[in-house]
Amino acid sequence: MPLMKAVRIHEYGGREKLAYEDAPRPAPGDGEVLIRVACSTLNPFDCALHAGYMSSYFNHTLPLIPGTDVSGTIEQIGSGVTAYQPGDKVYGRAGVTRDGSYAEYVVAPATDVAFRPRSLDDVHAASLPHVTLTAWQALFVLAGLKPGQTVLIHGAAGGVGHIAVQLAKWRGAKVIGTASQNFDFLRELDVDQAIDYSSTAFEDVVRDADVVLDTVGGDTQERSWGVLKRGGMLVSVVQPPSEETATARGVRHGMVVSSPPIQQTLSEVAQLVDDGKIKPHVSATFPLREIQQAHAMIEARHTRGKIVLQIAQ
Repeated sequence: MPLMKAVRIHEYGGREKLAYEDAPRPAPGDGEVLIRVACSTLNPFDCALHAGYMSSYFNHTLPLIPGTDVSGTIEQIGSGVTAYQPGDKVYGRAGVTRDGSYAEYVVAPATDVAFRPRSLDDVHAASLPHVTLTAWQALFVLAGLKPGQTVLIHGAAGGVGHIAVQLAKWRGAKVIGTASQNFDFLRELDVDQAIDYSSTAFEDVVRDADVVLDTVGGDTQERSWGVLKRGGMLVSVVQPPSEETATARGVRHGMVVSSPPIQQTLSEVAQLVDDGKIKPHVSATFPLREIQQAHAMIEARHTRGKIVLQIAQ
């Protein structure tokens, strides 16, 4: 069996459990594609995965390769795949329920990838799938954000946040964003109102928001109920909002637990990127063998945009 370099976890725990080693190279099945991975990224989901927090949601088998984002080149197609050919440049999502993209090769359903934006290299293309699908599901599918509405985005400088800002602006919404160490980045994103949460309590200055996008949870989520107008919606990507509180306040609540149709959405996102409507920000890159150092950076929780793993040499 041919081998490849990959990062695997053999038991759950801290980032020290992420092992850079040889692993069997996968082969595509029916309706699948084998991608030669150029780049992947780090997401909070991946941290939760190797820590074991996702084991009650997914029936993973160890050893497991993490990694939910991929940009690279189609190496081989499985039977029934007609949309792609070997050599195609693609990006997409992989590894949520099985081995992921912290590897030289990854297998994914053909419906979970799309052609890479023409204007992006692999580093920046890899930074898009997971966060864009999350933001799209939260803002458009769950919250139904409309032009002219107001949305408060917590952690607006982060991975999901900085893409959510741009999607909301494209939709024609007024965007309020919170950040602290990356406060200046919010102005680069052209938010309508930037709040430095280290010096200003957002609930003191925000009123009658139509939507709150919570990427933080905890006390931030609890304080967010009061800034919504009646009938507004609090949607979270990190912690299920309280149904009881939502009912008492006359607002709606939602939690991102799925994604929109991946191929269709990423194809539309690629066009938005090429049209200049979305610009992903990459704050740091690491080679795959430095996976533990990369995870230490994301665990500090003040990342601007995304952290990318460069896999192809």
